[in-house]
Amino acid sequence: MGVGPRKLSIEQLRAELLGAPVSARKLRELRLDRRQGVRTLVAQLERRAAAERRERIRIRRMRRGESALWRAGVRYVAGVDEVGVGPLAGPVVAAAVVFFAGDSLAGVDDSKRLDPDSRTMLAAAIRSRAAGVGVGSASVEEIDQLNIYHAGLLAMRRAVEALPVVPEYLLVDARTVPDLPMPQRAMVRGDETCFSIAAASIIAKTYRDQLMMDLDCRYPQYGFRRHKGYATEEHQAAIRRYGPCVLHRQSYAFLQELRGQYSPQFYIFKERLTTIPSAAALRAVVQELKEDAASLSEPERRKLKLLVARREALL
Repeated sequence: MGVGPRKLSIEQLRAELLGAPVSARKLRELRLDRRQGVRTLVAQLERRAAAERRERIRIRRMRRGESALWRAGVRYVAGVDEVGVGPLAGPVVAAAVVFFAGDSLAGVDDSKRLDPDSRTMLAAAIRSRAAGVGVGSASVEEIDQLNIYHAGLLAMRRAVEALPVVPEYLLVDARTVPDLPMPQRAMVRGDETCFSIAAASIIAKTYRDQLMMDLDCRYPQYGFRRHKGYATEEHQAAIRRYGPCVLHRQSYAFLQELRGQYSPQFYIFKERLTTIPSAAALRAVVQELKEDAASLSEPERRKLKLLVARREALL
C-alpha cells in the first residue's frame, strides 16, 4: 500500500511532485492536508497545471493548419521559414520541418520570442521528434547576385529539397516558394501562428547562429559570435576599422555607406534629415533633393528616400 500525502513530509512531497506530472486525484488529496507548507505546494502545482493547460491550448491553435490537412488525409505537411534577411554578413538560412500526423511539442514558438537556451533545447527536441528536418542556405555571393528576397526563396527551396521525406503540402511564412511541385500556402506571420513554421524558424535560427559562431574563429575581429552579422554598433565599428570581409554582403547599401563610399552631398542631406525640426522644413529639403537628384547615385537616392519617410512618420 502506497504512502499517502499526509504521511510524507513537506520536503518529501515537494521532491516527489514538483518534478513530475500530478493527477487531479493527487491534487484533491493534497487539498485535504491543512499544513501551510502543503497549501503553498498545492498553489504552486495549480499554477503549473494552469500554465500547462494554456500551453496545450496555444499549441492546439498553432496546429490548426496542419490538423485540417491531416484530417483531409495529407500525411506529410512541411512548415518552411528562413532567417538572416537583415544581417550585413553571412548566408541566409531556411529550414523545413515535417511532423508526424497528430504530433505536437510544448514550447514551440517563433524563434524571435525564445531565448538562446530555449531555442537550443527545442531544436534538439524537434530534430528527435520530427518525421523530417531539412536545412538550406544561399551564400553571400548568391545574395549579392540575386538580391536578398530571391536568395531567401532559394534557401527555402533547398530546405524543402533536403527533407528526408517528400512533403505533400507546404505551409510557408508569408511567401510562395517557386519551382516546387507540391501545393503550398503562404501564411502571414506564420512563424507566430503556425506550429510547423515556428519549428522551422527555430531550426533555421539555431543553425545559422551556430554557423556564425563557427565563422567567428576565422574572422574574430568582427565579433560574429556576439551579433551573428547583424548591424550592431560593434559590428559597424569593426567594418569602419577593418573594412568588409568575404562574409559581408557587398550589395547592401548600408555596407557601402559604412565604407565611406557615399558622396559628401549624401551625408549633408542625411544630417539635415536627422535633425529637421518641422514638416515645412522637411518639404523644403525634399524639394532640394529633387533638384539635386542628378548629383546623387541611385543607392544614395533610395537611402535618402527611406530617411525622408521615417522622418515624416515622426513629425
